[in-house]
Amino acid sequence: MKNIRNFCIIAHIDHGKSTLADRLLELTKTITDREKKDQLLDNMDLERERGITIKSHAIQMDYEQDGEHYILNLIDTPGHVDFSYEVSRSIAACEGALLIVDAAQSIQAQTISNLYLALENDLEIIPVLNKIDLPSANPEEVTDDIVDLLGCDSEEVIHASGKTGFGVPEILEAIVARVPAPKGDPNAPLQALIFDSVYNSYRGVETYFRVMQGEIRKGQKIKFMSTDNTYNADEVGTLKLTQMVKQSVKTGDVGYLITGIKTASEVKVGDTITDAENPNTTAIAGFEDVKPMVFAGIYPIDNDDFEELRNSMEKLQLNDASLVFTPESSAALGFGFRCGFLGMLHLEIIQERLEREFDMTVITTVPNVSYHAFTNKKPNEVLLVNNPTDLPEPSKLNRVEEPYIKASIITKSDFIGQVMSLCIEKRGQITNQSYLTQERVELTFDMPLAEIVFDFYDRLKTVSKGYASFDYHPIGFRTSKLVKVDILLNGSVVDALSALLHTDNAYGIGKKICEKLRKLIPRQQFDIPIQAAIGAKIISRETIKALRKDVTAKCYGGDITRKRKLLEKQKKGKKRMRQVGNVEIPQEAFMAVLKLND
Repeated sequence: MKNIRNFCIIAHIDHGKSTLADRLLELTKTITDREKKDQLLDNMDLERERGITIKSHAIQMDYEQDGEHYILNLIDTPGHVDFSYEVSRSIAACEGALLIVDAAQSIQAQTISNLYLALENDLEIIPVLNKIDLPSANPEEVTDDIVDLLGCDSEEVIHASGKTGFGVPEILEAIVARVPAPKGDPNAPLQALIFDSVYNSYRGVETYFRVMQGEIRKGQKIKFMSTDNTYNADEVGTLKLTQMVKQSVKTGDVGYLITGIKTASEVKVGDTITDAENPNTTAIAGFEDVKPMVFAGIYPIDNDDFEELRNSMEKLQLNDASLVFTPESSAALGFGFRCGFLGMLHLEIIQERLEREFDMTVITTVPNVSYHAFTNKKPNEVLLVNNPTDLPEPSKLNRVEEPYIKASIITKSDFIGQVMSLCIEKRGQITNQSYLTQERVELTFDMPLAEIVFDFYDRLKTVSKGYASFDYHPIGFRTSKLVKVDILLNGSVVDALSALLHTDNAYGIGKKICEKLRKLIPRQQFDIPIQAAIGAKIISRETIKALRKDVTAKCYGGDITRKRKLLEKQKKGKKRMRQVGNVEIPQEAFMAVLKLND
């Protein structure tokens, strides 16, 4: 056990985590020359296309140093703020972390947030200055920034380059020297932490775990503590590039388990595995429940696919424990699910994965956040509103509270003005401004979460020419003046397009939505009015004109009354049509509401 090292890699997005992981695997001969490729651990097509890590990946490496043989368990983590839950799970299974900072971009918002997460878990931090081979690298200045942040000596910061492999041997030596060996009693009853799982259509659920105490053997009868279910350990082993079957996985090691479970809901990430005959009484603490930030409805295009969508969502939840969903129905779209996501990128990725991995084409409704509503009848009773249609009538409503976040934005000092005006436009209040260096500033805002859900991140990157980095955490609920804006098509409310908006923005956004929909909804044989309404009051209207056949074409010459008679007849037909007509809303219309500023 003294020769095992468990560590993860934490960094801001695009600071070179996956590239550095590739070099570590090459140097420890974990992969052969034939298996070499960029972003080796990112095994999803989506990850490779976008160049981002979405899932944390575990892999075991063998390493020789001074005649001693060491086992290094690496967990590569995502860097984007929407996948911070993945990072928290990886950190819980490790004793050390490589903190990677880009020598050209310096410390970013997500670096700081992930670092605090690691420090809370008492991890040993090894600072690595990556990409020092870049012409724009500024190693001395960035090293000083790291020293200020961590309070370490500048000699402890390892200079490296994931591209050329420079400094990688020093990183491996530092892992062996500085990361503590796992603690735990090998003779105690089994206690193992589940930190991830995937669904294999042939073998059922594959569970990834870290043994805290005891050992897990092939054929052993085991129990999952949160569900109290018992299973047989059909196969156990460790995770190299492929799975390596073992007879047992001992204390401090990381491995996988196959029990033949076919139902996705039976495995919960953060659960504790123990021996069924000689159980360990204490479950492993420290795994928080996911707090979804953004809610959206996901509906199958064909209502007959509802059950298939449920199975796909359950299998996806296995692999992405931060996805939360409950069934719901909509008058416009039929049966579907109300899903909770950690952010807009998370929503986009889930939608993409449903289409690619499970062949499910889905409709996604306008995302929103969850609110607290208080009625006049019971002013102290909190109603949780995840869907704008659940909001009580304005006459019964006492007040509405919306979630606020503390946003931390790190940017170059040239862009302070543009970033501030964007945040103030989004109802943000500046709480702090501190200069990290002469060039870089950290701005702290209190902002409503609803304002950053749609296009805030994209616009922030635009106004700062890609230099600003953004991180946030929730700070509770505050009272706001909010109204429900309904969109009516042909006189009937489309519940999937309803939105809760601040009173000051309601008119402007309602008008923009109507204009957008007018361009996107195809013309019919009758006029379609598109209206935005607050309660019974219409605040905006657009009309999609009817496609009309020229019924007077056959009348050449003759009396005008003949033409008028034909036009009157057509008008009556259009009126009748409008009463029974149904308007199909294309998927682009739901998504276009998110891009109102384009």
